[in-house]
Amino acid sequence: MADVIPEPRSMASHGDGFFEPDADTALVAQVGTERTARWLRDTLGAACGLPLPSRPDTGDNAVRLSLDPAVTEDLGAEGYRLAVTPAGAHLAGGGPAGLFWGAQTLRQLLGPDAFRRAPLPGRAWRLPLCRIQDSPRFRWRGLMLDVARHFMPKDGVLRYLDLMAAHKLNVFHFHLTDDQGWRIRIERHPRLTDVGSWRTRTKFGHRASPLWEEKPHGGFYTQDDIREIVAYAAERHITVVPEIDVPGHSQAAITAYPELGNTDVVDTASLTVWDSWGISPNVLAPTDNTLRFYEEVFEEVLELFPSEFIHVGGDECLKDQWRASPAAQARIKELGLADEDALQAWFVGHFATWLSARGRRLIGWDEILEGGIAEGAAVASWRGFGGGIAAARAGHDVVMCPEQHVYLDHRQADGADEPVPIGYVRTLEDVYRFEPVPPGLDASLTHRVLGTQANLWTEVMEDPARVDYQAFPRLAAFAEVAWSALPAPAERDFAAFERRMAAHYRRLDALGVGYRPPAGPLPWQRRPGVPGRPIDGPPPIR
Repeated sequence: MADVIPEPRSMASHGDGFFEPDADTALVAQVGTERTARWLRDTLGAACGLPLPSRPDTGDNAVRLSLDPAVTEDLGAEGYRLAVTPAGAHLAGGGPAGLFWGAQTLRQLLGPDAFRRAPLPGRAWRLPLCRIQDSPRFRWRGLMLDVARHFMPKDGVLRYLDLMAAHKLNVFHFHLTDDQGWRIRIERHPRLTDVGSWRTRTKFGHRASPLWEEKPHGGFYTQDDIREIVAYAAERHITVVPEIDVPGHSQAAITAYPELGNTDVVDTASLTVWDSWGISPNVLAPTDNTLRFYEEVFEEVLELFPSEFIHVGGDECLKDQWRASPAAQARIKELGLADEDALQAWFVGHFATWLSARGRRLIGWDEILEGGIAEGAAVASWRGFGGGIAAARAGHDVVMCPEQHVYLDHRQADGADEPVPIGYVRTLEDVYRFEPVPPGLDASLTHRVLGTQANLWTEVMEDPARVDYQAFPRLAAFAEVAWSALPAPAERDFAAFERRMAAHYRRLDALGVGYRPPAGPLPWQRRPGVPGRPIDGPPPIR
């Protein structure tokens, strides 16, 4: 019973017996619980072979679903209470989301085989008698998936939404554009995908690697694909936050529409979608034409994504072309700006104002702090804790995702068998001891921390199996950090977490997740001879 991940706030045994659902077990769904009822029938019904028929609440042998204002008052809209007695199970949510998170716990209590897609013969199902009260620590419990560097087809994205839901993660940051590919169809600007979604070859390994995969790579999502992804996520109470990068990380867009680049200093018509990694010097020109173009892009993006936040990147914008561009320098003078950093702040600020006028909020990586950012904008603090602290002190909301701690492309061990080793060693225990609220932040400002996010950058993740390997099992530890009311990092009981992971590995097995085993990579998970970029020593705390 104690194997639930993320760990609930309160969990107590209610006796030594079990409730054993069978073919006659009913699903009693009160008004407002229909979405979770549908998920239970589709998911648990398939795994357990139980029909879970609907009937009035007239007797025992039932799973009851309800929304309860008392749960809302005590635990919030994402909180839930679960009581299992010999007569059945009652799941009460503070809101529809809380009810759904409670259903994830119910699934875990049924055992690892409840995570399969069809029943195994001879399986008997039982729920331990217990009472659980639970609610999340943070409202933003995110996963960023980079589909620009290596494209993940739609079915893979839907699978990751299911994996997020199973871990009670609720924000899917969808990194859709970069130098190496543009992945979302924009009807008014079709060359963004006709041209910008494909590159002729791909660097294999770190950008210093001499190895290449000499075949085209690409793909994109149609607008109907995006609608399906957003609807699938919403059914699981996951918000999809799209990222459209400006003004850097834009070579794919400039390749498709050369007039978007700094044509007075570079022959943008000769550019191709970038086939290597790192930071491209080719950035957007700070012209009215560029602003109008991206307004048209964002108009279509807003129609597809109902999220409060829209991510605009804003990171790693090299300014060399702007320094050399007479047009960019004239723009700086015309606007009365101090320098190129201020020009970037003006560029990002334009879209903060534009989005705000349409009832949305801009979020960007912590470089958007340089030169000042608009009121209401939020910051994703990736270069450490410093950007998040500075943003909170300036009155901005923050999502903590420091690369030294929760970039899951970083290597999991320092062994020679670790595939394409990138960055610092971040073990399962390291992630479990990550604390999103930095000690340097005044207690009066901790409300500015909306939550935390793990990031999956895919330069060296060439297929979904590599994404699985980098994400798991560490994403399970991260989910507990984001959800559970854990003690201070040094006081966390990692040994107890490892014991719960023993059961969780079996759930991941049932889901077909190609995680990194505790003993190290399996032979087919290794990448011998493919150079990475390991960094020795512990990551800095800054």
